[in-house]
Amino acid sequence: MAPPLSAEAFLDALRAEGVTVVEVGDWREHNRNHKGPWGPVHGVMIHHTATRGTEATVRICRDGRPDLPGPLCHGVVTKDGTVHLVGHGRTNHAGLGDDDVLRAVIAEKALPPEDEADTDGNRHFYGFECENLGDGADPWPEAQLTAVEKVAAAVCRHHGWTERSVIGHLEWQPGKADPRGFPMAWLRGRVRDRLK
Repeated sequence: MAPPLSAEAFLDALRAEGVTVVEVGDWREHNRNHKGPWGPVHGVMIHHTATRGTEATVRICRDGRPDLPGPLCHGVVTKDGTVHLVGHGRTNHAGLGDDDVLRAVIAEKALPPEDEADTDGNRHFYGFECENLGDGADPWPEAQLTAVEKVAAAVCRHHGWTERSVIGHLEWQPGKADPRGFPMAWLRGRVRDRLK
């Protein structure tokens, strides 16, 4: 069981990993903590936004949508590899997912197929939204992929986790497809190599 990083420790961990960070407004206090606890944390979840354009993407991830209040993640990884911090604490990114997957993440074992939505993921995962249409055709620039690798590694390094603590939304919640455009096993391999 790991308590979540403080806002300052989170920022420091990202910068120590070489992440280019933009702090957006009151991100340190912007959260959904009134809806339930944040923590203990067990992993990092990666998403795609299904949006285009940095300004609009960051705004949606910070403020939310009519059907889902923001923040929708902790950080937004834009196409140029910049990470925009939009929230700290509980955020609306993971939703309900599979308790078997959570147990596998905690044990850092191979993930079982996700076939239930019975466990609060917003409580247990750091969330990073990545600017991408998620249509399988929108490219993932190398700068962006490197930033995704770095943010995942930064959090894992701080908590002493391996790459097995990094999952995609599609591995957590039945019916989700994100992130689409690269395999999570490939990303975990990059995180593993960075953590060596």
